[in-house]
Amino acid sequence: MRRGGRLWLRILGGVIALAMIALIGVYWYLRPLLRTGTGYAAHNACALDVIAHRSPLTADLPPNPLVPYLRVGTDSGGYQSTVLGVLAGQHAWPVEGFGCTLAINRPALGTASRIEAGNNRFAKQPTPQPKAALSAALAGAFGDDLDQSGRDTLGTRGVVVVSHGVIVAERYAPGFTASTPQLGWSMSKSATSLMLGRLVQQGLVSLDDDHLRPEWTDERATITIEDLLRMRSGLAWDETYDLGTPITDMLYNQADMATFVAEQKSAYPVGTVQQYSSGSTTLLCAVLNSKVNQGADLPRRQLLAPLGLISATWEADATGTPVCSSYLWATPRDWAAIGQFALNDGVWNGQRLLPEGWMKATTTTLPIANREDPNYAAGWWTNLTPEGTLVNASLPRDAYWASGHDGQKLYVVPSKQLVVVRLGFSPSTDDIRTDALVADVIAALGK
Repeated sequence: MRRGGRLWLRILGGVIALAMIALIGVYWYLRPLLRTGTGYAAHNACALDVIAHRSPLTADLPPNPLVPYLRVGTDSGGYQSTVLGVLAGQHAWPVEGFGCTLAINRPALGTASRIEAGNNRFAKQPTPQPKAALSAALAGAFGDDLDQSGRDTLGTRGVVVVSHGVIVAERYAPGFTASTPQLGWSMSKSATSLMLGRLVQQGLVSLDDDHLRPEWTDERATITIEDLLRMRSGLAWDETYDLGTPITDMLYNQADMATFVAEQKSAYPVGTVQQYSSGSTTLLCAVLNSKVNQGADLPRRQLLAPLGLISATWEADATGTPVCSSYLWATPRDWAAIGQFALNDGVWNGQRLLPEGWMKATTTTLPIANREDPNYAAGWWTNLTPEGTLVNASLPRDAYWASGHDGQKLYVVPSKQLVVVRLGFSPSTDDIRTDALVADVIAALGK
């Protein structure tokens, strides 16, 4: 071969090597973003199969340009997702009693406490035969006035209405029943507020507790449990559900979610800014566990078992910290039981399980100069701002609610002795019709 030919071969080989290095560099730069997508898909597949018993494993993936390139399946007793079958692989592992956890290897989360259905008054209530006005209210919530495409976009999957402690109406979409657990997403935060109340009532923690993490030797040492509950810790955060943001990084790229949150720097002085943060709630549960040492079983012992929520599963991260911001699954009836427990101010089957007045305190917004969410209280959203302004004039002043990603809602209206649950999958619509549902239910019950 001529010398010039060998030179070109060497040049070509160098170009190919540089291209490979560049491609590898680009992949490692993009890998955390890709792992957000594969982590979501792997966890979703596992939970749908193990908790909800639904198929296909790719159901309920959000609209995202990465989704067509995800490959999802089972692998070595777990559930795997990759990009194009080879890149950014993530595993989710089923753990008895605790749902699914993203981890390199199957985590050891201990034994899940047993839950007895006898504590739940809603478990055996008969299917109601609602009057026409209530049926019409539910028809609006399910989009009976829409074509099939509109109903699919609206995405309502289950509605339960409880009046004066009795289920008076319920309805489910095709493929869903009263026995199908559904993910509450951030409604888990409201349940966390109740669980915290259980620990306060037992004298195990106090809202004023500070010095919550040993590594916090700066201004973060003054952060209290109530600061985390009310999302005024000042820790830097971005709740945008997108590839590579802190919230998706925490959920899909961190084995120890609480430590990831605790490592965030202070963006504001403690107590001066309210900023919505799923990180605050998950960190809160790690703090609670540092005091009571109940691991992944903390929610079962403190909330799910006392209420008899046999359908409920609260998932944990790879270290055993319950993902208190996002990962509580339950049937609509069991979500309604959580709402009724709140409506009762923590009295269940005649026994007080929360401090008296806990719900009044945690559904009252406090004045802070800088608020991202004017009506966010302590784990609950309220219909009244600190200035006394109504958020929704069609709802009673004392209404409050839990709210979750993709259209999950749990309303409590003390003045009407009413609980309304709506669960669904609604990533592509801004109006899930839940405020109208509650207003229509109130009108129907008043007739």
